[in-house]
Amino acid sequence: MICTDTKLTVIGAGLAGCEAAYQAALRGVPAKLIEMKPHKRTPAHKADGFAELVCSNSLRNSDPTSAIGLLKEELRRMGSLIMEAADATSVAAGGALAVDRDKFSAYVTDKIKSHPLIEVIYEEADTIPEGYCVIATGPLTSDPMSDAIGTLIGDRRLSFFDAAAPIVDAESINMDTAFFASRWNKGDADYINCPMNEEEYKAFYDALVSAETAELHEFDEAHGEFRVFEGCMPVEVMASRGVDTLRYGPLKPVGITHPEKGERYYAVVQLRRENAEGTMFNLVGFQTHLTFPEQRRVFRMIPGLENAEFLRYGVMHRNTFLDSPGLLARDYSLRERGDLFFAGQMTGVEGYIESAGSGFVCGLSAARKILGEDAVEFPGTTMIGAMARYVSEGGTGEFQPMNANFGIIDSLDHRVKGGRRVKYAAYSDRALSEIDRIKELI
Repeated sequence: MICTDTKLTVIGAGLAGCEAAYQAALRGVPAKLIEMKPHKRTPAHKADGFAELVCSNSLRNSDPTSAIGLLKEELRRMGSLIMEAADATSVAAGGALAVDRDKFSAYVTDKIKSHPLIEVIYEEADTIPEGYCVIATGPLTSDPMSDAIGTLIGDRRLSFFDAAAPIVDAESINMDTAFFASRWNKGDADYINCPMNEEEYKAFYDALVSAETAELHEFDEAHGEFRVFEGCMPVEVMASRGVDTLRYGPLKPVGITHPEKGERYYAVVQLRRENAEGTMFNLVGFQTHLTFPEQRRVFRMIPGLENAEFLRYGVMHRNTFLDSPGLLARDYSLRERGDLFFAGQMTGVEGYIESAGSGFVCGLSAARKILGEDAVEFPGTTMIGAMARYVSEGGTGEFQPMNANFGIIDSLDHRVKGGRRVKYAAYSDRALSEIDRIKELI
């Protein structure tokens, strides 16, 4: 194990910060991880552990021929702590990778706190230290650190609103109405389905679009309006776009039939398990900022949830991210200060695994700089590299948070016949070959 006199300071023990500290420590570079919990929390955080999942417990599609599935497999092959924890604490979720959020956090926390080269300090960081540092304070960065970042980079911070879905007690779900099934009967029947006929759906829709929303005390003054990220669209905002919008989105009934009756439905609400024991389920796609009484009233109109006990209500909060193109380099370091890195959603990557991927790159890059080793740049043929390039260079138009997708990865140098799935498989094969090559080099 290599140990140097130079430490890497990591501020924030979310997914990105934990990944960055762990990757540096694996390479023999001591890391000092600073976390303000449990002394101080953001509005979205409830638990004391590291790598807390504050929104959904789903890490999305597992198939490596999907963009997010490819990113997972790239990180898995590179030795990601977050992927190790996710695989160890997964719960049944059909073709998705979902985790028991408490066990996931406990796994990461134990790995970090037990590593001999990682020192954990519980305090709020209010300044940016000199020397090698990764700032991974998340989209809800506390005011003192946000001010310190603003002083450093100027007026290059943007905001949007994010929302989380409610969680219900499994025992309170009426299984005489609801049923277990998977879409198109693929994989195990891991989702609880609450079916609606046309009359039930329209009554629910009318109640949803007229329900009272919670007051938002902060807004994006630069744009004079609330800006909501499409990937976490509150269900009531989505519904306001048209009466059938939900039926083409989270409530789409396509491919879902009753396993015994063979019935098809006008709309279907799906619930995904929150823990391995199956005692808690979240309402898939039901991110919301309705008031708590309105959530009880409206969501209990869903057949099967008429007596639902809510273990956690949906919430909405403001997320802040950097205007990263031209500000950050491909290794997520500040272009004007190569020893200072930013990781996680504050860079403009959107999603748990995307955040972990940025933390991985930061930890690896910082460690190699400290050790005097050559930089490793992930090419745009990999999803890790494509995300880093998007953050550093942006796309067309206004910079917005971005999930992993095949639209940002390098095009193939040859035509592929057989449709989109075959094309995506070719992307995946090419990317994983490149990842294996990089792994051998480092």
